[in-house]
Amino acid sequence: MKKRQVVVKKTSSSRGSSARVRYGECQKNHAANIGGYAVDGCREFMAGGEEGTNAAVSCAACGCHRSFHRREVNEVVREGSATSDHV
Repeated sequence: MKKRQVVVKKTSSSRGSSARVRYGECQKNHAANIGGYAVDGCREFMAGGEEGTNAAVSCAACGCHRSFHRREVNEVVREGSATSDHV
């Protein structure tokens, strides 16, 4: 059984919110050079190596670059961190 590794990238901003980035199914068109449309069916990005290495942006399941996978951004706003001006 192969171990699955899903990449979830966290980014934070100074406004009290953070975004979680997840990479979903592969959308690479393997038949583009012959004028067709065919995807390989890779359902989820799995990093091919440790974070910080070149292999981390290559999918272990289908071998393509992370940019071919659908990017899902979920923004999370932390409660109580918003600033308001009272006059």
